[in-house]
This record gives sequence, C-alpha cells and structure tokens, in this order.
Amino acid sequence: MTAATDTDDTADYVRSAARFLDLPLTEAQVQRVAGHLTRTKAMVSLLRNAPLADDLEPAEVYCPAPFPDADPEANAP
Repeated sequence: MTAATDTDDTADYVRSAARFLDLPLTEAQVQRVAGHLTRTKAMVSLLRNAPLADDLEPAEVYCPAPFPDADPEANAP
C-alpha cells in the first residue's frame, strides 16, 4: 500500500465515521483528522515493533486519588 493510498483510505474512514456519527465535517477537517490518525498509526507501528523482555510487567491501570474536600478546615481535628 502506498502512502497516498493509505492517506486516501484514512480520509475515507474519517468521512465514513463522521457520517455514522451524524457529524458534519468540512473537507479541511477530514484532512486534519486523517493526518492525526496517520501519525497515530505511525506511533503504534513504532511501539508494536519495540522489543520487550518476557519479564516486563504491564503498567497498572491509572486510578486517581479521591478528590479532597473543598474546605480543608472541614476535616480538621
């Protein structure tokens, strides 16, 4: 697949997804979104090809700390 074909396929995908979501996009917006997806695909390719040792553990799922009370004096002893 050539770069031009890949770009055209990505733009077609963006148009199709926008139609499905009933999201009106101008052609300029379609091209910007397609550009972002193309860059994301390139980053994924780099990560997919990175060698990983068998003993590596996956990162933990992010779990934010509880949100503190708005008034810090409310829980003062």
